[in-house]
Amino acid sequence: MPEGPSIVILKEETEQFSGKKVISVSGNSAIDLERIEGKVIQAIKTWGKHYLICFDDFTVKIHLLMFGTYRINERKETTPRLSLVFSNGELNFYTCSVKILEGDINLHYDWEEDVMNIKWNPEKAKLSLEKIPNKMICDAVLDQNIFSGVGNIIKNEVLYRCHVHPESLTGKIPHDKIDEIIDECSIYSFEFLEWKKKSELKKHWLAHTKKTCLRCSLPFIKKHTGTKKTP
Repeated sequence: MPEGPSIVILKEETEQFSGKKVISVSGNSAIDLERIEGKVIQAIKTWGKHYLICFDDFTVKIHLLMFGTYRINERKETTPRLSLVFSNGELNFYTCSVKILEGDINLHYDWEEDVMNIKWNPEKAKLSLEKIPNKMICDAVLDQNIFSGVGNIIKNEVLYRCHVHPESLTGKIPHDKIDEIIDECSIYSFEFLEWKKKSELKKHWLAHTKKTCLRCSLPFIKKHTGTKKTP
């Protein structure tokens, strides 16, 4: 499942369509496709793993889920969930969730929860963690209403960097370590973004998919920690 930085890349790759009119729309999505045709895209935004195409009075939310893909100015042989054609190209989404959000997009999202948003609020994240002292930190870091955009890769790398076991209870972690985890969730997300743009993300992994700890040379124990599945 794409994590926040990958959706930011999608946004950057499709900024060419912001301000453009949708000439035609098609796909096998259950939303009202006719509503989109002829409308002008007012903005393209992201909130964590959500890609948002904003029109004047509604927003199309795209969630790529586990196996979603997209094509810009090209198509796959399979029928898209949503296809948008503009005067300067086209945008096609496959195997994803497509929904309509009514009204002002700011009423649907708290931008302070997105670790890559300019409005990201570390203090708010800290207060949220204080309310769940009995939750494992591996689950807490994947909570999209606290760390929107964080997925398994970022979770694994951040906790390894911070020397915190994934099954540690949030309320038992020292305050300075909590602050470090919160900061690293944002810091690592931006590093992830730059590495992925350079097609070198995997070479920077310290823990994710690794079999041996780089610090002590002992084998990693690979297991599903916590109870939360990546949203």
